[in-house]
Amino acid sequence: MNKTIVGLGEILWDVFPGRKILGGAPANFAYHVSQFGFNGYALSAVGNDLLGKEILNSLEEKNLNHLIETTDYPTGTVQVTLSGAGIPQYEICENVAWDNIPFTRRAENLAKSTAAVCFGSLAQRNKTSRETIRKFLKTVPDGCIKIFDINLRQHFYTKNIIEESLKISNVLKINDDEIKVVADLYGWKEMNEQELCMQLLRRFALDIVILTKGTEGSFVFNNEETSYQPTPKVQVADTVGAGDSFTAAFVAAFIHGRPIAEAHRFAVEVSAYVCQQHGAMPKLADAHIEYFR
Repeated sequence: MNKTIVGLGEILWDVFPGRKILGGAPANFAYHVSQFGFNGYALSAVGNDLLGKEILNSLEEKNLNHLIETTDYPTGTVQVTLSGAGIPQYEICENVAWDNIPFTRRAENLAKSTAAVCFGSLAQRNKTSRETIRKFLKTVPDGCIKIFDINLRQHFYTKNIIEESLKISNVLKINDDEIKVVADLYGWKEMNEQELCMQLLRRFALDIVILTKGTEGSFVFNNEETSYQPTPKVQVADTVGAGDSFTAAFVAAFIHGRPIAEAHRFAVEVSAYVCQQHGAMPKLADAHIEYFR
């Protein structure tokens, strides 16, 4: 079994009041999937600056494989505040290094051995990274799981970016706010959320659509079945990346041949655990790490 799984896109510091933690959905995804025995890789870019060096040092400390190119643009930061419910709110700086991820020979070789890759809309704000994402996904082997974690929270997207990303994916992860945006873009306002998910599944020939609805639970759709799981009642901490741990756990279980409903249950359990942790990329519980062994 090919065990290389890649998070492709932004890697940056999330700046909470008074401190910094390593963030960026692709790096979070790669870190969590690496705890399940896969070769998790973060593929991104950082600036040739002090912040970029700090990020690279942090990745080394986490023992996370990474293919991080250095550019002349500054390394990105996100100012994070927490809502009363503990949900992170983001403000992203622009013109940063991870807008300029090059498609190098190293990236091409990594793509050739990739079993699953997760990417979003945020790293497609300019032509360089957009082309790298497309070239990478064209190079992966047949059967590779290509996850579009749509992530429209920061509003760096267009209908064209969404549509082109869906065309090169086979799995979509979307939340209840994002699906409303997609419904508006396509004129599907009369459909309910489940109908919207099935419409996206069929229109873009996707294998799976994952819909997360916060405290209202989550759904996983394919052409044969629908899986629903309630959201556990947990105290949310200040960790960024619980959603990325959900995707990592689901993909890990799916690659190991677990049925969709079982993979879904495992993903919910892992994500709920991560929600309760503090700091950057927390270590999973031993039971989660040992699940596939």
